[in-house]
Order: sequence, then C-alpha cells, then structure tokens
Amino acid sequence: MPQRTMVQALNLALLEAMRENPDVLVLGQDVGQDGGVFRVTDGLLKEFGPNRCMDTPLAESAIIGGGIGLAFAGFKPICELQFDGFSFQAFHQVENHLRRYRSRTRGRLVCPLVVRMPYGGGIRAIEHHSEAPEATYAHLAGLKVVIASGPRNARALLRAAILDPDPVIFFEPKAVYRAFREEVPEVPESMPIGRAVVARPGRDVTIVTYGAMVRVVLEATETLAEEHEIDAEVIDLLSVAPLDSDTVNNSVKRTGRAVVVHEAPRHCGVGGEIIARIVEDSLMYLQAPIRRVTGFDTIIPYFANELTYLPDAGRVVQATVETVRF
Repeated sequence: MPQRTMVQALNLALLEAMRENPDVLVLGQDVGQDGGVFRVTDGLLKEFGPNRCMDTPLAESAIIGGGIGLAFAGFKPICELQFDGFSFQAFHQVENHLRRYRSRTRGRLVCPLVVRMPYGGGIRAIEHHSEAPEATYAHLAGLKVVIASGPRNARALLRAAILDPDPVIFFEPKAVYRAFREEVPEVPESMPIGRAVVARPGRDVTIVTYGAMVRVVLEATETLAEEHEIDAEVIDLLSVAPLDSDTVNNSVKRTGRAVVVHEAPRHCGVGGEIIARIVEDSLMYLQAPIRRVTGFDTIIPYFANELTYLPDAGRVVQATVETVRF
C-alpha cells in the first residue's frame, strides 16, 4: 500500500467522493486556485472545475449558509474553513440551522453537509489558528463531531462523513497533517462514525484520547513500559459525538484505571464527559481516581509558550504512573 500523509489521504478521500458522485461539491476560501490553506483540496479545481470546487470570499457564515442551501437542493456540499478558531463566525448557521433541520421539519428536510476545518495546536500558529473547540460542537445535539488521528483513519472517516445523511463537523489536527506517513489502501475504505479503536492493547491502565494527542500518548506508553513496567491500553475515540462509551468502559473494566488526555482546556472539556460515563458504568471496577491531562484553562498562548500549554509525553507518563501507583 502507498504511504501517505494525512493531507494526501484527505485529498484522496475528496477525489474519490467527487469522482463517484457528481453531486459532491467543495467550497471555501482558497480551496480552488490555491488548493486550500494546507493543500488538502489541491488538484480538485483542475479535475472538476469551478462549479464543483468553488472559491468563496473570506466569510465563514456565508460558506456554511451557502452549503446548507446546496444540501437542500440535493447536493452534497463539503465546506472548508481555514481554521477552527474562525468557525464561530459561522456559529449561528451551525447552531440555529445546520444541526436542527431534520428535527425542525420532522424529517422532511435533512442537511447532509460536511464542515472540514484544521484543528488544534502544535505548529506554532497563533491564537485563533490553534484552538481546540470540540467540546462546544459536541454539546450541540444533531451534529456528529469527528477528529481523525492519522492518515488512514482520516481518509476512511472523511468518506464516512461524506456518505452520512446528516451534518458532520470534521476536525483535522494540524499537528498531524504532515507529521508522518502511513499505509493507505488503494481501494476506498470507510470507518463507522462513533466507534473508537484500541490504538494499543494493554492490561494495567486505560488511556483515552483522540486527535493529535494519540501520538503523544503512544510515545508515553513506550516510556511507561520501559521505565515503569506499566502496560497501558490506548483508546483512540476518533469521534467525540457520538462518544463510544462501550469501548472505553470495556477497557476500564479490565484495567481498573483510567487517564484521559486531550489538548483542549480542562474546564467543561470532553474529558469531563468521558470520566462521568466511566463513573456511571464502571465505578465498582475502579482501583484509583481517574486523572486528566489537558490543556490549561487559558487562551492558547503564542508560539513561544505553545508547547508548555500542550500535553506532552512527560505529563502523560507522570499522570499514568500516579494512577497506577495509587
């Protein structure tokens, strides 16, 4: 199988979907002539033309609002926002319209739309270019919220999002875009949205994470094994709405311990929801308090302090050792 970066894998998923279905459209600022801010849409304008790969003004609300109209007209729009921090310019369209139409019309109108956006920190960008707002969107009923962690699952999950009959917010971790290559099959493949995977099997503790933090946690597990004789199981959620409680709880019931890792701020973050579900379902199996390793409750700092803000392998190791030794 060819080795691809996440950018190349996402580009492949878009190419496949547009070749298979003439109703699939891509729209957003710079998605055409420039191939997208991170080149995910590179080559689409040349192959499919400006009616299916549409450059738009810098107007996030108009991009998603236009996409909603296209969805009602029978198209399958894929909207690209250049950075997740600017998605709030379109929040009214997402909150009041995109997520509600199936319910509002009692199923007469559905909105099969994908909103793609670069997500999270780790590339020394600033403020609105490095935020992690997944909890905000996961809190909105009617939306699915997907966060890929590697090239292969990014391609498969984007395909699933495009095929989904309802709106999907698709976060793409910038720190993973070109961080590594992975084998991606020649033939299209899809993964179910809302199902987590075991990224690393283990017996002593369950570490639940997603997005760019998966690589950080896997790095930490090497230190845990070599220096502390701790065999950690790693759960990659892949989607935070819906959230796969079964996979998490089945793992925690075996290991008896859990650590949750994400880069978003701690307060009201997805980690709190994960812990609540573990307590509700697996409290009697726990042998230690559950710990969180997260970003801090601040606006993400400028690049000089960005790495201090983001969880690293050292923080994951410390929290995991404290949990296991409790």
